[in-house]
Amino acid sequence: MAAPNDGYGQYPPQQQFAEDGQYPTEQPAFEQQTSPVPQAGGFAAPDQGKKKKRGYATQAFEYGVGGNSAATPAAGAGAPAPGGAAYPGQGFQGGYPSPTQGVPFGQQQQQGAPGGQPAAGGYQAPDAYYNSGPSPGLTGMGGITSNMAGMNLQGPGAQQPAPQQMPQQPRPALNQLYPTDLLNQPFNVSELDLPPPPCILPPNSSVTQSPTANCPPKYMRSTLNAAPTTHSLLKKSKLPFALVIQPYAALHDIDDQVPVIQDQVIARCRRCRTYINPYVVFLDQGHRWRCNMCNLTNDVPQAFDWDAAAQKSVNRWDRAELNHSVVEFVAPQEYMVRPPQPLVYLFLFDVSYAAVSSGLLATSARTILDSLNRIPNADRRTRIGFIAADSSLHYFAIPKDTDENVETNMLVISDLDEPFLPVPQDLLVPLTESRNSIENFLTKLPEMFQNNQNNGSCMGSALRAGHKLISPLGGKMVVLSASLPNMGVGALTMREDKKLLGTSKESSLLQTANSFYKSFAVECSKNQVSIDMFLFSSQYQDVASLSNLPRYTGGQTWFYPGWNAGRAEDAIKFASEFSDFLSAEIGLEAVLRVRATTGLRMSTFYGNFFNRSSDLCAFPAFPRDQCYVVEVAIDENLQKNVVCLQAGVLYTTCNGERRIRVMTLALPTTTSMADVYASADQCAITTYFSHKAVERALSSGLDAARDALQSKLIELLQTFKKELAGGSMGGGGLQFPANLRGLPVLFLGLIKNVGLRKSAQIPSDLRSAALCLLSTLPLPLLMQYIYPRLYSLHDMPDNAGVPDPETSQIVLPPPVNLSSERFVSYGLYLIDDGQTQFLWVGRDAVPQLLEDVFGVADRTQIRVGKGTIAELDNDFNERVRAVIQKSKDHLSRGVGSITVPHLYIIREDGEPSLKLWAQTLLVEDRADQGMSFGQWMGSLREKVVQ
Repeated sequence: MAAPNDGYGQYPPQQQFAEDGQYPTEQPAFEQQTSPVPQAGGFAAPDQGKKKKRGYATQAFEYGVGGNSAATPAAGAGAPAPGGAAYPGQGFQGGYPSPTQGVPFGQQQQQGAPGGQPAAGGYQAPDAYYNSGPSPGLTGMGGITSNMAGMNLQGPGAQQPAPQQMPQQPRPALNQLYPTDLLNQPFNVSELDLPPPPCILPPNSSVTQSPTANCPPKYMRSTLNAAPTTHSLLKKSKLPFALVIQPYAALHDIDDQVPVIQDQVIARCRRCRTYINPYVVFLDQGHRWRCNMCNLTNDVPQAFDWDAAAQKSVNRWDRAELNHSVVEFVAPQEYMVRPPQPLVYLFLFDVSYAAVSSGLLATSARTILDSLNRIPNADRRTRIGFIAADSSLHYFAIPKDTDENVETNMLVISDLDEPFLPVPQDLLVPLTESRNSIENFLTKLPEMFQNNQNNGSCMGSALRAGHKLISPLGGKMVVLSASLPNMGVGALTMREDKKLLGTSKESSLLQTANSFYKSFAVECSKNQVSIDMFLFSSQYQDVASLSNLPRYTGGQTWFYPGWNAGRAEDAIKFASEFSDFLSAEIGLEAVLRVRATTGLRMSTFYGNFFNRSSDLCAFPAFPRDQCYVVEVAIDENLQKNVVCLQAGVLYTTCNGERRIRVMTLALPTTTSMADVYASADQCAITTYFSHKAVERALSSGLDAARDALQSKLIELLQTFKKELAGGSMGGGGLQFPANLRGLPVLFLGLIKNVGLRKSAQIPSDLRSAALCLLSTLPLPLLMQYIYPRLYSLHDMPDNAGVPDPETSQIVLPPPVNLSSERFVSYGLYLIDDGQTQFLWVGRDAVPQLLEDVFGVADRTQIRVGKGTIAELDNDFNERVRAVIQKSKDHLSRGVGSITVPHLYIIREDGEPSLKLWAQTLLVEDRADQGMSFGQWMGSLREKVVQ
């Protein structure tokens, strides 16, 4: 199998930039393609003579005037020229100021570093910032480190030829600290695409010189890429030490291949049970190995250098577990408590009036029918069952295909308090043996309930009945509900109170209303039953209570407010997502454990699972589209130059094979506060505090969660000022490391996110669903959810929206900062937070633009709201559609996700509520009760100076 080094998700290797779908490497460096820094009295003077002319349709429009065009920009205040706007500004000499109002990341200082800027989705790491420093004798190393930064490979150690290793090495210089002024050198959104500061390890840290010896950030990344040696240094820094773990980078193995070790020779430490990895030391002519976690010496297994299948010896240094930080072992018998369970899906349908009239029952039955071939069933053991619920429970006994004359039986049970199973067999049937009967049943199911007027929903009782049915095997319960469970076990009441929204009492609406949901979820977890909730109500549905079921069983809550199959966009979105959900490979009976070098301990775990013991997370089903955060405590002083952290997931594959996925991350240690700050990863830190904020919101309320985020940021700025900036702020600025410049805007985005925002307008269901996303989304999607992507389309570079010639990936325009100051009245913009996309049409958009994109000449003819872009026969329409589609591409960013965002078309002078909704995504603007980015930075500075 291919090694997992063919592009690291969000952070592609330098030569593969456009794989991420941004503009290709031939682009001029960033500082040449965006505006100069605005001068105090306005924008810099136009740089005449460089503007690129382009004929567009029959008119010659000036193309490339806008803030993110590839041409050198001109000045202008962003207002349309007199005499009507052109596309994007006919006869308009001014350009819109660039999204980059500042010198590129890592180039703010006087070091004179030759910083390359963005090429495609991840930037080239500027040499200065990622340099390992000017230490004598290490000049060559800085170059290697900076070249590897994009790939997050092992710094200098990766290049060493010797397979043997010395225990203690001289420490190389770590990432250099580049202080930057947050007020005078404004943040640029593109900095969020930078790779994290690299882990610079001493030479020969790993036993092979493999470039894949350290864990790529798409699987596991640390908030600190240099570990403090003492608890007191960590405490003094005020930075968190935590891991963000995402064991899978795609929904299907074929999209993200990891080396699989088939020979069942698994070398583990006798004492701490660490798996052998690239950072162990071989001793005694290679007969023994020293564990890199606890230092115990272990025997090398006899079969370690022998290929049993070919009956010949093999070269040890070719073994995957010594070359790759992420590997998967096929586990032998002793890793199984019981024979591998088959894959089981039990569908719980809401068949009340709300579910039937909205088209939910018909659409979900149809989607399951169409997706039967996609459900994993390689070992032909997958089983399926169905239960329906209104005010009664409806079981369906499905015959095998051999019983030709037997129809599916519906058995109705009215006892909701102690539901019993009416027949022992035929309720859970093998997909292979009953395929025709299942197809017949799904075809007829909507007809059975098409005239149902019943408004009751006993979904709690249905869950208990389903648990009884599948708990002997374990498996997945998939709930499809369009109403509030109002009868039987776990009945809920309508408790939404608009008067509480935006007040301190609002947090009571985010708490669980009925203890059944938490205790039942824990019971399910013990029996290897996982629950996924698909919720569709147009009324209050108590997402806060229902989301406990997925939270403790490794599932997910999917929320579709106001969904109706009568709208094609709604039906297509759900059918597409549900079908992908059914096709995803999941791990069964899974456990996650993280081990670390002596002195480190995993203290707190965040994510959707049940914490079975102090360090063991249990997942009845392990999803492919969630991430987990683990806080690391330093219990004893670290004596080594390198510490290792190893995450292991033991699980059963969909086709009944027991496997262990092992991920090993090595970090250098340091005694210096400057090294700790220079190696901090802003995106991982934000992910950690996102999980903390959700926990705080649910336990102490939304005000406490927002206040804690602001206090943390002030604390970090004060610590940096006191410990590393010499206590001065220099000329009224706000000093912070270049690699953490995004933290203030990310924290502001988090505080303004629909899950945490102070507002009296957000229904509690919507808020609860957002909190679920904030605590489960993989890191790249979480960053986009907190700080959405904004693309200017009317003036995108010529190569945007077309495939890159080298990678054949669609190139995205450069992203723009989220501020209405970036908008021009004749512009066309895409705002995308990963869950919803908004296409914004300016009030002065020229007829030719409207004709090309929408096929209408008059703005008032555009169909606003939820919709799609019609396919028209012109180049620009094709490019706009390609950008909208590419913006949804999760796979190129190294994550699995089933989400297909809705597209809303918005006219600037159109529907006010739609316009307001889109504007809430402009994090840097002032909105509702939240401050603008400028006000936020001002308030931070005041508190830091105090």
